[in-house]
This record gives sequence, C-alpha cells and structure tokens, in this order.
Amino acid sequence: MIEKRARELLALAGLPHGAELLALGENAVFATDDGLVVKIGRNATDHPELFDRARREVSLAAWLAESGIPAVRAAEPEARSVDGHPLTLWHRLPAAVRPAGPADLASLLRLVHALPAPAGFSLPRRELLGGVERWLRIAGDAIDPSDADYLRGRRDGFAEAAATLVPRLPTGPIHGDALPRNVHVGPDGPVLVDLETFSADFREHDLVVMALSRDRYGLSAEAYDTFTGTYGWDVREWSGCPVLRGARETASCAWVAQHAPANPKALDEFRRRVASLREDDPEVRWYPF
Repeated sequence: MIEKRARELLALAGLPHGAELLALGENAVFATDDGLVVKIGRNATDHPELFDRARREVSLAAWLAESGIPAVRAAEPEARSVDGHPLTLWHRLPAAVRPAGPADLASLLRLVHALPAPAGFSLPRRELLGGVERWLRIAGDAIDPSDADYLRGRRDGFAEAAATLVPRLPTGPIHGDALPRNVHVGPDGPVLVDLETFSADFREHDLVVMALSRDRYGLSAEAYDTFTGTYGWDVREWSGCPVLRGARETASCAWVAQHAPANPKALDEFRRRVASLREDDPEVRWYPF
C-alpha cells in the first residue's frame, strides 16, 4: 500500500484527505479529527478474501462487544468497497496510559479462549501460510528466486505437518496474531485491536506467537514467564510447538518479502531471516525494518 494511493481512496470515500497516517503496511490506517480510525486494505480485485476478512472483522467487533470482551469497536456495521479496496471505520481509542505488556495480552487471551464459536457467522481456520504465495508474488524480482522457492517448500512441508497435529487445548476462537502490540491499554484497561486474523483453530496458535517472540524478537525470558504465568500454560511443553513455530517463521519471512521492492531495509531483513532458516539457526535475532 502506497500512502498517495491510500489518500486518494480516502477522498473517493468522502473522508478527509488530510487525515493523520497511523500505519502503512498490509493496511493503511488513518485517524480523522472526529474520533474515527479508517482502515484501508490492499486492492482486492484479484483477492476477494480481503473483502471477506474486512467484513468479518466488523462482525467480530460486534460479537466481542456482545460477549463482553474488551476490544476495538466498529463505527459502521458494514465494510465499504472503494475502487476495489476494502475500507472499514472504527472508533478511535483514548490515548494509552502505558505500553501493553505480556500479562495484559495473556489476560485477554484467557477471555477469548473461553468463548464458544459465534452463532451469527463462521470463523475460518487460521491460514497462517495462506498469504505466503501472495507476498512472494508481490516481492517479484526484488528477491532471489531460490529464496522464494525455498519458502514455498517450507510452506508445503509445514502445512503437511500441521495437518497431523493433535492440540493440547480445546479448539475455538483465537486472535491469530497475539502480540502485545495488538493490545491497547487505555484508562479502562487493556483492549484487543487488529481483529482481522481472528479464527477458529488451535488455541496454541496464539501462544506460539509469544514463544517465537522470545526466541527471535528479543522478548526477555522474564517477560515470557510473565505471559505463561498469567495464561497458565507454556506452549513449549506441547510436542506440536515446533511445527507451528516453523510455519509462523515461514510466513513472517514471506511477509517481509512483499516490502522488499520499495524498502532496502526490508530486503536486508528478508535475506537475514531466510539465511537463518537455511542454516537452521534458531538463535539469530530478527528485527523490524
């Protein structure tokens, strides 16, 4: 997503062209002066699943509100289609009173993992590897074709291995991208944000994210212990943990690849990550870019 194009879409939707840009990645996210947040997805003409995801995210927000789960709330009941792009409107949260921590995330996950499946709509499985091909295609010639082929091979191998896993926890609703960055701590406490990866699948998916953060992204052992202590279980005790971890590492590399054509730092980070996987070195630190 390019900022200039995102602002054109704001204007087409009748929203303020000069809205404040909050984030630019898989989505463009803007804040308006009237307390709204606008989320614009990539062009979904060839990827209708992006529209499905946006519509489901709005339905999820209503369901979580009805279920008493603290989470971001939609400002419109339906996703819009603007020149082929999904657009959703959200109520802006009050300013954070502090950064979210592992205990905040764990306490919210306990609430989510206690929920039954929603009655009014269905949640998909957590297609952790589903975006790999799209991200590699976006990367195109910016990345080494052998690296792309390597990640495709890992994707297929981990998808096959994941199909045989037996979960330790009951399956059901999960956040899908369970990191402290997706928790906002306002005056009334922590709330979940970024609902687009909500799924119905192994609860272990949510827990592996923090285990990988400990191993790859610099989360301290003490912070990880706080997370597992608050949640009540360490997913590393489960025999299937390496499979979900490997699948998430593969997806994370491919996600970075899509930014390589326009961002030299992303290309460097992509190469670092792929090299660490090829060398089977689980201790190489991965960085944002």
